[in-house]
Amino acid sequence: MITLKKETQITGNGLMKNKPCTVKFFPSQEGRIRYFVNGEEFDASVYNVLSTDHCVVLGKNKAQAMLTEHLTAALAFCQIDSLDICMDESEVPALDGSSKQWVELFKEAGIDKPLLYKPQQYTVSEPVYYLNGKTSLVILPAEELFISYAVNYDHKDLRTCFINYNPKHPDEIIEARTFGFYKDLRKFQMLGFAKGVNIDNTVGLTDEGYTTELRSDKEPVKHKMLDLIGDLYLTGVNPLNLKCQILAKEAGHAVHVKVAKILKDKLVQCK
Repeated sequence: MITLKKETQITGNGLMKNKPCTVKFFPSQEGRIRYFVNGEEFDASVYNVLSTDHCVVLGKNKAQAMLTEHLTAALAFCQIDSLDICMDESEVPALDGSSKQWVELFKEAGIDKPLLYKPQQYTVSEPVYYLNGKTSLVILPAEELFISYAVNYDHKDLRTCFINYNPKHPDEIIEARTFGFYKDLRKFQMLGFAKGVNIDNTVGLTDEGYTTELRSDKEPVKHKMLDLIGDLYLTGVNPLNLKCQILAKEAGHAVHVKVAKILKDKLVQCK
């Protein structure tokens, strides 16, 4: 089990509701990621996903944790698999719209790994796939991890565009911020969403380019891969420990979670 060496916390506003939330992290030896919200306890699991409409919402009964995907992706990159997470509001802070500040927070607190730690690797007993029109997500057994994400957006830089995961440069995925079409922002805010969006936590797509300077080439596509890693983490197995080919095309949280539910039952330990 990998957990933190000490307690830590962070406060920030949510991307959807723009309400401040303090999240406290406590080391655990339970071997699972547990949320504590409004007196309820629930695991970070595909079986506890309540919604994928605008972000991933985990919960139980009336308690929920919104926008969990960037936090769970940070847990994956840090190899953390045992932690208690306490929230005083229902939406995880957006911070800078990526996993960067979460990873920095965990590293500052210290990650408690056994000496000579080597993660258990997994593969799939048979191919796992979802195909629906232009959308696809396929997971195949392989000798090593390979992730590719393709999109085709109505934007000059993001038509028939794809990226492959490079394990030597994980920071390009970790720091990739959430994004959206700038022209849609007012509509979403009138509907009560995206109230916490600002130039620091979201890359706006415009006809001319972007509302802010990109951190790396194809940053929006890299954020899609970040979301995928966070969503597949909900299987209970870190997707970065898979010996698989993961091929995604124009998927999103709903597809990620559907496939994660199938994947959970197909995972087998590598010898």
